[in-house]
Amino acid sequence: MSVGRQDRLRRFAALVTKETYQIVRDPSSILIALVLPLILLFLFGYGVSLDATRTKIGLVIEAPTPAARTLAASFQASRYFDVRLGRDRRQFTDDLVRGAVKGIVVIPANFAADQMKHGAVSPIQVIVDGTDPNTASFVENDAQGVLASWARIEGADTGAQRPGIEIEQRFWFNPQLTSRFFLVPGSIAIVMTLVGTMLTALVVAREWERGTMEAMMATPVTAAELLAGKVLPYFVLALLSMTLCVLIAVFAFGVPFRGSVVALYALAAAFLVPALGQGMLISAATKNQFLASQLALISAFLPAFLLSGFLFEIGSMPKIIQWISVIVPARYLIPSLQSVFLAGDIWPMFLRDIAVMLFEGAILFAIAARNTRKRIA
Repeated sequence: MSVGRQDRLRRFAALVTKETYQIVRDPSSILIALVLPLILLFLFGYGVSLDATRTKIGLVIEAPTPAARTLAASFQASRYFDVRLGRDRRQFTDDLVRGAVKGIVVIPANFAADQMKHGAVSPIQVIVDGTDPNTASFVENDAQGVLASWARIEGADTGAQRPGIEIEQRFWFNPQLTSRFFLVPGSIAIVMTLVGTMLTALVVAREWERGTMEAMMATPVTAAELLAGKVLPYFVLALLSMTLCVLIAVFAFGVPFRGSVVALYALAAAFLVPALGQGMLISAATKNQFLASQLALISAFLPAFLLSGFLFEIGSMPKIIQWISVIVPARYLIPSLQSVFLAGDIWPMFLRDIAVMLFEGAILFAIAARNTRKRIA
């Protein structure tokens, strides 16, 4: 090995060691890398749920016929509803306005008569609170599901002719449609964004503020060596944080893990390239902790939270927002992470997403290196 190469390796090892010691000595780094991810993971695992279970509704039976009573019993037995019975819809009007109930289901007085007359299920009325469109849709769809189930059971009991075509639903990968199973893997991507971008931007900007970065610039270190020495410890720290989150997701929240560890770490490593590159670019451009934290929040955390498909479907966004989301690295990590957990290894999808994330990371690191080189010069 040549003397020049030995010197470069020695300088790089010294930079990595110095950065590692700084992480260990800095309580805020441990807080952001280990404590804050746990808080976010437990928040999304226990505090946030998109499952519409035990929704409070008012059930109005205008005429207590046998058919109406059995239908009411089906609503009461449903795991999706918390039912309060009444004889008049006006009993629940104020409750609906105040949000005490999310909907009113009315079984009309002519329900049994229409069923006998037309040989089919008479329609029921569902009144929902439109200020919460998601819950309103859940109430409507679940009420239709209860009615359809009741009709099948009644038809089997009475020997009535059943329709020639029936739709039988099957949900792959997440049969119970448990929102925790896709929220928790998505939150791991948010955690990696925090550690990769925000922590890197804050810590490096702090060095600009304290003048230690200028001291390193006085050494023979190159811009590439400086960036690599800064990035490598945070790369390892982010992988450790991700590993901790995965273990908690599997063993504490019961999220199935059907993929391979190789795919998991390949996706995580690819995502950290643009995340760390963005953090280095922000810190080099601002040299101020407060400004760096604000830019990291606006340019990394919020896009990863809102524009990645984590909570909101990208296809339902306006076209201009869909185009903007193309440059958000978390958009490519979250679907792949969810697939690793719930579906298994889908390498054509993974390789495409890895290629996009590495491409974005190369661009960010090139810009960061150019910016740092200018400041060294």
